Amino acid sequence: MMAAAAEKLEELFDILRIDHHADHNTRDTPGRVAKMYVQEILRGRFVAPPSITEFDNVDSYGSLIVTGPIELRSMCAHHLMPIYGNAFIGILPSSEGKIIGLSKYDRIVDYFAARLQIQEELAQQISKFLVEKTAPRGLAVRISAVHMCKTHRGIKSSHQGRMVNTIFYGELETNTDLRREFLHECVHLER
Repeated sequence: MMAAAAEKLEELFDILRIDHHADHNTRDTPGRVAKMYVQEILRGRFVAPPSITEFDNVDSYGSLIVTGPIELRSMCAHHLMPIYGNAFIGILPSSEGKIIGLSKYDRIVDYFAARLQIQEELAQQISKFLVEKTAPRGLAVRISAVHMCKTHRGIKSSHQGRMVNTIFYGELETNTDLRREFLHECVHLER
């Protein structure tokens, strides 16, 4: 896959009149870029989801757990430009559900971000995966990110401009107080 992608990148460089044969700066660039796409930027398409160690909720812990900011790096599916920012996850465990290790949330965000994405679908993918794995009473996923397709092309807006979206599930969708608590914790964690 990397060799075929490098070959196509060489063709693109030829079309764009970028010398990848003699220029010492770009000589190996098609191969490096192909490797970067397959092994890093798009690896979430080619590898299995992260292994999740699940624990029974033995003590029936039922209060809201919020983790974040989780650094997020992805690639815009529309313009192949970076998206970067933070994710926050809120879990309202169920006594019949599972609890997972704290670092697993970071791994889950990283896994779903490592592909061509749009932010709205990224939040949904993370949410769906966590609901399937943990069967919580409630869940929230909030993403706040800068889109370089907006800062480096078109309008060329400020890096201060972000897109924020939140997915709510279960009791976090229906209970206004829990939603407010989650959003309040996100603000405090972002400082």
